[in-house]
Amino acid sequence: MLLKRSLPKIRWQYWLKPWHQVDWLLLCLPIAVSLFGGLMILSTELRHPANDWWWHWLVAGIGSIIALFLARIRYENLVQWHWITYAITNFSLIVVMFAGKSANGAQRWIGIAGFNVQPSEFAKIGMIITLAALLHRCTASKLENIFRALAITAVPWGLVFLQPDLATSLVFAAIFLGMLYWANANPGWLILMVSPIVSAILFSISWPLSEPIVLLKELTFSPLGLFWAGAMGIVGWQTLPWRKFNLGAIGSFGINILGGELGVFAWNHVLREYQKDRLSVFMNPEHDPLGAGYHLIQSRIAIGAGELWGWGLFKGPMTQLNFVPEQHTDFIFSAVGEELGFVGCLVVLFVFCLICFRILRIAQTAKDNFGSLLAIGVLSMIIFQLIVNVGMTVGLAPVAGIPLPWMSYGRSAMLTNFIALGIVESVANFRQRQTYY
Repeated sequence: MLLKRSLPKIRWQYWLKPWHQVDWLLLCLPIAVSLFGGLMILSTELRHPANDWWWHWLVAGIGSIIALFLARIRYENLVQWHWITYAITNFSLIVVMFAGKSANGAQRWIGIAGFNVQPSEFAKIGMIITLAALLHRCTASKLENIFRALAITAVPWGLVFLQPDLATSLVFAAIFLGMLYWANANPGWLILMVSPIVSAILFSISWPLSEPIVLLKELTFSPLGLFWAGAMGIVGWQTLPWRKFNLGAIGSFGINILGGELGVFAWNHVLREYQKDRLSVFMNPEHDPLGAGYHLIQSRIAIGAGELWGWGLFKGPMTQLNFVPEQHTDFIFSAVGEELGFVGCLVVLFVFCLICFRILRIAQTAKDNFGSLLAIGVLSMIIFQLIVNVGMTVGLAPVAGIPLPWMSYGRSAMLTNFIALGIVESVANFRQRQTYY
């Protein structure tokens, strides 16, 4: 009798053996978020029936199977294939520039078997694998290793930026900085790497207390930009090894001035009008309430209308009447705020925080640097997308085409997130066995 009772347990242990150390909570939470996201997408489509919610669930199911499959494959094998992965990543981004489909002023999709595939989404995974393979051998504690990683990242980043896809290129930057920090880069160096972008913003956008100083016809200086460049000169002097003749300070100051001027040039001659509107209108959306500021204004109204508990699922008036454009994709969080209120938003954010905490725990307990860096790359990607997406719905960040992981509708993004999850689960699955005494 005892033998018969133990057989089912032994059978289950046999089938689950390939996933003996998988973090099941981490696997189940994104699946739950995906199911919930499908419900919210359905809510946005009740008055104009569509099948996006069904596709959302279907792709999530396929992604879950892929994640389970990847979790049982040793992640160390990715090291041997990282240059091939890098080549495929760049090749796909080049193909989309010549044979891709255009929408909203950008050329980002390739038609495959009747489906639109967005290579820039999968390129995130390619970059995480490539950077992890580089940094696990040579940490970022030396400048030459950082420059090598920067050169490798610059190629796909540039190809994505030229599509143009400014939002995804920012995700690349977040992944790059997060992985460098985890690979022991000096925090001052990371600040210096970001500083030219800050200079470009300070030089390009008119600020109330920063009237530009015009020296030549095409050369202007912002007082705030000059102050920032001076501060970065001090950081460079303190952190860079080139202290002879103060080269670190002079170089940091000069690069920030150059970055500011390039920012002005890009603002006037490179960026499309819709990109400039997205970057600037969040500071004053009422300036163009029926144009560039419309999305943000409607999103804030919808979230505010939800108050504490919300109107109830499928009952939000702005969601049901389609007042918020693109609500099933980039602005799905506004539907949560209107129909489930402040409490619903907190629950969603808590679940995401729990997902991030589990990934961080896996990064800390990985058996080698490669696995740890893979997990941190995925964590950086998710955190950045979460902050920017939620921030833009409430007016704390510019409106960018960055989806909310596992919730926004987008088949390429959904598969990318589950592939990333499967890689992280592989890192967890092939950790050193835990021994209990």
